[in-house]
Parts: sequence; structure tokens; C-alpha cells
Amino acid sequence: MTDWFSSLFDTSDLYTVVIVLVLGVAGYWYMNQPDPRASRKHELRPLNGSASSQSRTPAYTDEGFAARLKNEHRDILIIYGSQTGTAEELSGRLSKNFTRYGRKSLVLDPEEVEEDEWTKLGELENTLLVLCVATYGEGDPTDNAQKLIEWIKTTDVDLSKIQFAVFGLGNKTYEHYNEIGKICDRRLAELGAKRVIELGMGDDDANLEEDFCKWRDMFLPAAATSFGWELDPEAESARQYKLQLMETTPDRLYSGEFGRLNSHVKPRPPFDQKTPYFATMKVNRELHTDKSDRSCRHIEFDLGTSMIRYEAGDHLGVYPTNESRLVDTICSLLEFDPNQAFKLINLDEESNKKHPFPCPTTFRVALTHYVDISAPVKAHVLKAIAEFASDEEHKKKLILLSSNEGEGHALFNDFVTRERRSIVDILAEFSSCKPPIDLVLELLPRLQVRYYSISSSPKAVDKSVHITAVVTQYKIGERQINGVCTTFLRHKNVGDTVPIFVRKSTMRMSYNDSQTVVMIGPGTGIAPFRGFIQERKVLMERGTVGGGKFALFFGCRHPEIDYIYKDELETYKTDNVLSHLFVAFSRNGPKKVYVQDKLVEEEELVYAAYESGYILICGDAKNMCRDVQQTLIKMISKRESVSEEDALGKFRVFEKSRRYLADVW
Repeated sequence: MTDWFSSLFDTSDLYTVVIVLVLGVAGYWYMNQPDPRASRKHELRPLNGSASSQSRTPAYTDEGFAARLKNEHRDILIIYGSQTGTAEELSGRLSKNFTRYGRKSLVLDPEEVEEDEWTKLGELENTLLVLCVATYGEGDPTDNAQKLIEWIKTTDVDLSKIQFAVFGLGNKTYEHYNEIGKICDRRLAELGAKRVIELGMGDDDANLEEDFCKWRDMFLPAAATSFGWELDPEAESARQYKLQLMETTPDRLYSGEFGRLNSHVKPRPPFDQKTPYFATMKVNRELHTDKSDRSCRHIEFDLGTSMIRYEAGDHLGVYPTNESRLVDTICSLLEFDPNQAFKLINLDEESNKKHPFPCPTTFRVALTHYVDISAPVKAHVLKAIAEFASDEEHKKKLILLSSNEGEGHALFNDFVTRERRSIVDILAEFSSCKPPIDLVLELLPRLQVRYYSISSSPKAVDKSVHITAVVTQYKIGERQINGVCTTFLRHKNVGDTVPIFVRKSTMRMSYNDSQTVVMIGPGTGIAPFRGFIQERKVLMERGTVGGGKFALFFGCRHPEIDYIYKDELETYKTDNVLSHLFVAFSRNGPKKVYVQDKLVEEEELVYAAYESGYILICGDAKNMCRDVQQTLIKMISKRESVSEEDALGKFRVFEKSRRYLADVW
């Protein structure tokens, strides 16, 4: 047969036939593939990153959000810029609030919207646009809102057909308080959109929840008046999710993953906030001495084959779990089977958010990994669970506590906010209140990632990443209050896995020998500088960096209690990796000495860094950072014989030149 076939064609003919066949198969395959743009859109995870492969739906359709608003009969578009999840949570609550008026809204993560979609905002009519945006760092947009803010700043689209409102989330201890909210509010008005209500600004240093509730309670009636909506009081208590109990095998249940089911068993890069890497803990050791009444941990994670890359100065995101004692308490108080498998399914079938967290899972897993049971409970939660109190006095007090004004508001601030009573504390205090566990899970916010400044350099610690964390723990009365993530990390053993990912930072180091570098980091503020020092040592060993002034100002309480990394730092000084090491002790002698006092003593060095070098600071924004800035301003005023007001202006110029960098919290 082969000889007969080959006799019909010479060699060149055979090559031609083979090429034609290959091209034909390739063409047929290509023509039958889905549109790559469409597939890219449909592969996006839902906004909460939680749907299983069976229930996953596209984050948006090929038509985009403008068409969705029309086709799904929605007249409110809510877009959030969220770094830690708070703005996302408030957006979800606001969406539910609109049901009071029988309205449906579309809640969007701007990161999952195609860039060319933003121009369609100008095509919307009779639409209310709400932006709930946080300001991150030094006046920057959150990671997920960067494209949106760049578009808002530069676009000239006509938005005169829409009405809008903006709520910003910020912190007054930072210089650029609510900068992103202010930019959005101003630009939307400049583009012709009609403002429904003045910009709302939440201050996380005071009471962001209270700020939001006050703004919302003015905003909703104003929007109703503007659009002619009628109030439907009964709609507010309607459930957002329905409970579906399930019988399924453990391998089909989420057990703490955040994106793909079983992602902790079969990890696939790249790893990010929605798909963290379950890293093995290599080291977990105490940095304080036995004389300390606190705990500070040095923790190292093995990055293995994850291909995770980071630079000195970046941040490590860590997903914690709740304490088992708190989970057990809720299970006992509400008397349900914690091992029951279930789903919470959004009653709005067209919503992006099919589930509030990864489903299906068990009640115990949800309480352990996915909802925040430790934070002070919100007033709207108390209002929702009050009806399940069988004791009338319990019911009355819960309703009173949920009030946004008067006696109830004052009582809430004292009883809940100041004393940090969580949902666990409330259910224990009001023992006759037994809401269904699925309602509790629906009402509670998601347990959020925590960020830590990385305290290592990848040039010095291959395939490893380090963090430095003080364990939060204190008592209010007889109740023990523990920080969620630091408690979680403290009790992890070497060999255990922890879900992590890297977030890029704007803090970067210059190793130019001709410039003076001053680093200021009391306590765990030393973390990024430890990474920079490690990196400089490697560069010196390679011969790419020589001398130069590289100074660290470190502060702690006492040399025999909490002088963390003492041996390391003094060795770096001996080896001239650090040209200067200044340590301030606030509990070692008759006078408290802080880092700003050391700055004054070393004025020549610090001023040289201001003139032609770099000053970097890491730590507490509210007190330490402000005190250091004021010290620098007074120093400039003195050295240049100008008023402190003029010195402040000079400091701002220094800051804008990116030679003063702050990583503060």
C-alpha cells in the first residue's frame, strides 16, 4: 500500500499534501476556538474570588456594565476601591440598603472591568453612580482602583446624564486624608455629573463606621428624592442569601481556600491576593527577652517553587484564621452542627457575587476562615439579630444599641466600640438571642488579609521571606482581646502552612555611596530596614557598594527587654554595613528617650540626608511619624533661618521629590 501511494506522488508532492493537511487542521481548530477576548473575560473570578468551578460565572458579560444595568433592570452602579476589604463591605451594605426603595444595584470591582468600558459611563441615563473609595498610603488609590482613578483624572467624557455620590475612606493621621475620594468627587462634577450629596469622608483613626452611617442616612433619602423612589420599609429586612444544606464529600468542600477549590493541595502560580500561596513556616521565634511582658515574633516562610518574587521594602499579605475557642463558643451558643456542609446562594441570580465567601463549605470552616468574629460588631448586625431574642429586655437593649443617634448611639460607643465587643461577646451577653447561623454568616464581614513590612532581602535569603510582628494581646475587664493575625501566627509551628502573597511597596532604597541615607524605625518599624541592610551587605560583598553613610535610628523600651535583632545590628555596625547605629530607649533611666530625640542629637547627619540624600521612616503614623516630621521641620527652620511655616513648605518639596519615604500604619 505504501509503495502504491508513493508511486502516485513525488517527494515534493508529498510535502505539499502534508503542509495543506496541517494548515487545514490548524485552520479548523482556530475557527472553532472561542473569541480570545471573550474567554479572557469569562475566565475572570467572581468579585469575591469564591465560586467553585461548578458555580463560577463571569464577573461581567461581553456587553459590559452599561448593558448589564439596562438588561438586568438596575439603575444604581456602585464601584469600590478597596485595599483591606472595608470599602467592598460598605458597598455591599449600601447595595442592600437600596432595597428599601425597591431598587437593584450593580456592585463592581474596577479591576475586573475592561479599560475601554469606562467611556460607557457617559452613555448611562437615569443612573446613580456611587463610588466607595479608600485612600491608601500617601494619597494613592488602592491596588484595584488604579486604572479607574487614572481614567477619572485624564478623561474628558461627558457625564452630564448621570448623578453621583462619593464616600471616601481614609485616616486623618495621614497627610493626604481621603485624597482619592476628593479627586473622584471633584472630577465627576467637572465632567458634568450631578452631585446628589456632598462627599462623605470616613476617618479610620476615629470611627469610620459612624461616619459611614451618618453619611448613608443623609444620602439615601436625598437619592430617593432626586429619583422619585418610594420607601418600602419591609424590604430592608429581606435576606440576601438563601441557605442550602448539602451532602457532599470532603474533597468537594472548601476548607480555607480563597479562590480555586483545593488550591492549597495543588498550587498553581501566579499567586496573589485572590490566590495566595500556602507557604511552609521555616522559623517562628521570640525576639523579646524573658523580661518582656509582650511578644514579638521573627517568622520566616519558605517560598519553595512558588516563583514568588519580592523586593526589600515590599509587604507580605497574610490570611489569618479565627481562634478555635471563639469558633467553639459560637457553635455552643447557637447550638448547630458545625460540620454541616452548606451553601449560601445569592437571591439575586444575576449578581456577580454568587456567595458571600467560598462555597460549599462547612459552618466551622466558614467561622474559622471566612468571616470576622473578633472585630467589634456593627450596629446593623445588632438590629438584624434583635428579633431572635426571646427575652424582651434583651431584645429592647439590642434594638437600643443599634440606634444611630441619642442614648442608643452613646451606649453603642461605650458598650461595643470602646470595649471591643465582638459577635461572640454579644451572643454570650444576650444569651436568649439565638439567630440562625446562616443569618450570622450573612451579616458578618469577611475576615481580611493583614499586611506586614517584609524584613528580609531576596538577595540575602534565597527562596525565603521574613516578617517581624508584635503580638497584640490585652484585657478589657475580664475579657481577653487578642489580635487575630498575630495570635494566629504566634501559635503556628515550623512545618505548618500559611496563605501568603506579596504586595508591592513604594518604599525603595538608594545605595549610592555619595548620598547619606537615614532610616528611622522604632519597634517593628525596623522591618523594611532590616531588608535594606541585608541587601547592602550583599552588595558590599560583591563590590558594587563601598562606603557611604548608611544610618539607622532604632527605638525600643529597654536594652534587656525588647532590643530586637540586637546582635545582628551591632554586627552590621562593626562590619561597617551600617555606618551609624543610634538606639533610643524609652524605659531605661530617669528620662524617656525617643528616636526624634536622637535625630536632634545627630543634626548634622540628618540634615545632610535632607539636603542631598534620603530619609525613610517606618512605624506608627499617629504619634511617632508626626513627632519625627515635626522634628525635621524644626531642624530645617533652624538650619535655614526660616519660619516653621516656610520650613513645612520646604519639607513638602523634599517629600514630593521622593527622598522622604514613609511606610506607616
